[in-house]
Amino acid sequence: MVFDFSFYLFAGTVIAGGIWAVDAWVLAPRRNRVHQASTALHSGVEIQHGGKEPVIVEYAKSFFPVLLIVFLLRGFVVEPFRIPSGSMLPSLYIGDFILVNKFAYGIRLPVLNTKVFDVGDPERGDVVVFRYPKDPSLDYIKRIIGLPGDHIAYFNKVLYVNGKPVKRDFVGQYVGPGQSNANEYLERLPGKEHALLLQPGRPGSLEGEYTVPDEMYFVMGDNRDNSNDSRVWGPVPQQNLIGKAFMIWMHWSNGVKWGRIGDMIK
Repeated sequence: MVFDFSFYLFAGTVIAGGIWAVDAWVLAPRRNRVHQASTALHSGVEIQHGGKEPVIVEYAKSFFPVLLIVFLLRGFVVEPFRIPSGSMLPSLYIGDFILVNKFAYGIRLPVLNTKVFDVGDPERGDVVVFRYPKDPSLDYIKRIIGLPGDHIAYFNKVLYVNGKPVKRDFVGQYVGPGQSNANEYLERLPGKEHALLLQPGRPGSLEGEYTVPDEMYFVMGDNRDNSNDSRVWGPVPQQNLIGKAFMIWMHWSNGVKWGRIGDMIK
């Protein structure tokens, strides 16, 4: 089990709900005792209020609904992430805050990350967030290049999928943030187009051929010469997938870049 934010959110939800439940079923009845009263003038039920509700119970009752809603939304619907590096330039900038669709590839139990219901399969070209195979406590984001059974090759900065070179069109010199001396291209993967960066004059590296095993996916960064990806540490197991990145909801890097808010991730 990976003890990440999901685990601590789950633990906080359980603790707050447990405190509320114990108070409601055990402590509150003791504070508010009920007994029969019988005098010459009165016969009936008398409620004695035995004290003020503890502060910890007040906090638990306030936070539990909020924690539960956040836990359910984050665990089953969408989860926010921040882009910490430039490996996905020019598609994603350092400082982009993105939303990830958690049910795109199936419903999984939060914390345990066990799939309980299939919804869809990852497609070539999807930008995915996943648990880094070498250290599952770390979350990575890359683009799916190879599906199970695909043969992937990368030589002289040319990508081959199942023996065919992937076409790309030159766009121009990259002028965005986070990278200098790079050219931008439009790469045409089978079924999807996306932008990528290559550095002219820099020797090709991380070359080789790979066959993607069953239930695994070969991923690469769009900043091809500056990405730690499947060319280094191999394919991503299906169970490591967290979800599909689909939108930039905020950007903060020396201020807010309003023009990126709401951009869909291609």
